[in-house]
Parts: sequence; C-alpha cells; structure tokens
Amino acid sequence: MRTFGTLPGGRTATLHTLTNANGLSAEVTSYGGIITRLLVPDRNGRLADVVLGFDTAEKYVADSPFFGALIGRVGNRIAHGRFPLDGKVYDLPSKNNAPAGIPCHLHGGALGFDKVNWDVTAVTKDGLSGLKLTYVSKDGEEGYPGTLTATVHYWLTAANELRIDYHAVTDKPTPVNLTQHSYFNLRGEGTGDILGHVLQINASQFTPSNAGQIPIGAIVAVKGTPFDFTQAKAIGADIGARDEQLGFAGGYDHNFVIDRAGPGLVLAATVHEPTSGRYMEVLTEEKGVQFYCGNFLDGHHVGKSGRAYGHRSGFCLETQNFPDAPNHANFPNSILRPGEVYRTSTVYRFSTR
Repeated sequence: MRTFGTLPGGRTATLHTLTNANGLSAEVTSYGGIITRLLVPDRNGRLADVVLGFDTAEKYVADSPFFGALIGRVGNRIAHGRFPLDGKVYDLPSKNNAPAGIPCHLHGGALGFDKVNWDVTAVTKDGLSGLKLTYVSKDGEEGYPGTLTATVHYWLTAANELRIDYHAVTDKPTPVNLTQHSYFNLRGEGTGDILGHVLQINASQFTPSNAGQIPIGAIVAVKGTPFDFTQAKAIGADIGARDEQLGFAGGYDHNFVIDRAGPGLVLAATVHEPTSGRYMEVLTEEKGVQFYCGNFLDGHHVGKSGRAYGHRSGFCLETQNFPDAPNHANFPNSILRPGEVYRTSTVYRFSTR
C-alpha cells in the first residue's frame, strides 16, 4: 500500500497492488475503487497497461469519465431521476443528458460510489491474494432509501483472471446495480482507437433507448442490425451505419441482454486485439452488459502515458442489470430488500491468440 494522492477534505487515497506468477498486475485505489493500472502480456510476453486512467488521485477527482471506477448505488441511467417503490416516488439528482436535453440520473449521482473513499483491506482465500473494499452508503445518500453496506472483492488468479465479487445488504428496500467501469484498450492505453478490436457479445437481444439514451422498455433482436455481435466482428465494422440507435448515442452505448440457459457465470463477451494478440473473455452472473466504445472521449484527458485519449480510444463492457430497471416492470428486478443479499460476480480473463 502507498499514498496515491489527497482528496477533498484532506483525506488520503491509497494505492494497492495485486500480482500473479505470470506477470499480470493490477493497481487499485481506495478512491472510487478505481483500477488505475492493469498490466497484461501480449503474445510475445511483453506487458502493457490495458486500462485508461491517470497517475494521481487528484486527476481522477478533477475530471474523469468514470475511468476504472466502481459504480453504484445504481449503475447506468434512471429516467428523469425518479423511480417508484412501495407506493412512494423517490427523486434522485439528475442532469440533462446531452445532446438531447432529457434529464436522467447517471451512475449513482453526483457523489456516486466512484467518488467515495472505500475502506481497503488485503485478504487471502484459497491461496489467492485479493483486496476487500467496503463502503457504507447512508440512508438518503444521493436520494436513495436505506443504509446500504457494499463490499467488493478484487482477485487476480493464476489463470490470468481479474475476478470481481460484489455483495450488498440494506436496512430498507432500495434499488442496487453495481458494476465496474474500466475502459480497455488491449493494444495498450494511449495507443489510439479501439475500432480494430474484434468483439463478440453472446446476446441475441438488446434494449433500445430514446434520444437521451434512456431505455424505452423494449427488448429487441439484434439480428439484421449493427448491434449484432453474435459473430465476432471489428468494433468499427458497422459503427458508421445509418441507424437511429447509433445516432442517439454517437456510436455504441447500449445494454445487451446476455443469452443464458440458467444462473451462474456465463461467457458474455470476448475481445481480440489482432496486433498484440491479447484476448479478453468476460464472464458474469449478470443479465446484461453495457457495451460503450468511448464515443465521448475527445482528447482532453491525458493519461498515464502522457498521451491524450482521443475519440473511441477505449471500450467498456460493464456487466449489470438493465438500465432504468426500477421503471420497467418487464426488466429484471433491481430492488434489494432487508434480509436479502445482493451477490454477483464478474471475471475478466486474459490470454493471447
């Protein structure tokens, strides 16, 4: 553990490192539970940092588009910052979702889990070294009911897996949807766009959105649309297609409905970067995955390498419940009640091809 910077109010952000015998390493800061660095070998054994981010906590505090952060209490969007629960309507902080000007609550609000200082403890289990992060979100924080105690474990396995285990309990009914917002570039952060990465998503359906990127409640087939990644294709293959959904988001920024036969970890997506050979598999217990391809990166964020992060220079695969689930009865339940346990896991597995 070492100091990573000073946070508002004089608090100190700490930095923690996980490594395995194969050369993989991950650095995690207490601020936002952010994965600040993830070193992964290419087909020749050369290591590169494959996540976008900064080299000090102060830079994350100043201006970050959720680089590498834990997201909560509810990841993704809630329409108009409002949801009904047990006969009462709750209002959350919201802002206009440019360019449409449609208000929404995004990623837990102005002080979401990405902007708090988590308690971090080094832990071991079954021979694995990991990190346990804990945060207590008080009743009423960012408008949410109930005190929620959230715990996240990061593990780095001998199989070159970064495993993330989420756990939460509450004393009042409340919506919960935790996720991880790392931006990946498997060629290495700061090396240009990700349009040549080859992506497959095991999802035959997705949830279309309106001009404010809020789901309209429909679940539609990807077949015959630019959203069909059921067969592997370059991210950039259809990104320029004339399609209303692509137009609303400026590219891909949508929730895909993972094809699954039952509960447990399933393969949600794979990504291959041809020049380095790096290959990433995403396995999850979640029902959806948000694929975002960095449409709003515009070069004004300068990363750890000293290079600017230009348009589409990173992609996200955020495993999750469906966006705006509290407002759609046909979406999977997102309400956690006292006595219940929120528990879900996601694995990012790295290899080469």
